[in-house]
Amino acid sequence: MSNLKELTKDQHSNAERQGFVKVIMSGKINPEFYATYLWNQHKKYDLLEALATATGLLDNLIDIRRKLKIEQDFLELWTKDTPPVLVPSTNEYIMHMREIMHDADKLMAHLYVLHMGDLSGGQMISKRVPGEGRMYQFEGDTDALKTAIRAKTTDDMADEAKYVFESATALFKELMELDIEHYLEQTD
Repeated sequence: MSNLKELTKDQHSNAERQGFVKVIMSGKINPEFYATYLWNQHKKYDLLEALATATGLLDNLIDIRRKLKIEQDFLELWTKDTPPVLVPSTNEYIMHMREIMHDADKLMAHLYVLHMGDLSGGQMISKRVPGEGRMYQFEGDTDALKTAIRAKTTDDMADEAKYVFESATALFKELMELDIEHYLEQTD
């Protein structure tokens, strides 16, 4: 069994301490602000899930796919004609994915961080976000999905998993920089 959770504990904790996470957990996030987050996440999950499918990583994890659910959540909340901004960390993530696109172990580290987060903490988040929160709704046995993901991880994936947490932290910070003034207006 992998110690990946323990090996990435510091990066995971740092991501969870970000202001954006606090805004989500407050249950008072502006729908447009949340939709901007979803747009950035959609770009990441779209590429990750395509590459993971191509390498066979999702063959036994069909119920884990989030891309379409994120897209549905985004479309429910976004009312403008032009899409929201992609923050620099999302573009950097996409470039990084192109560099590792044939490395199944590195791709698995990404699935572990992103999808396990949706399966775990996402269950608390789903009750606090605007809209349906489909991104966090899974069909089937979530414990079985978690076990199946963990079974595909090794300690050797720690560096890549740390990168994913650091990318998420950068996304959270950049989103707050984009919208902090608007958010503060909403809560005062």
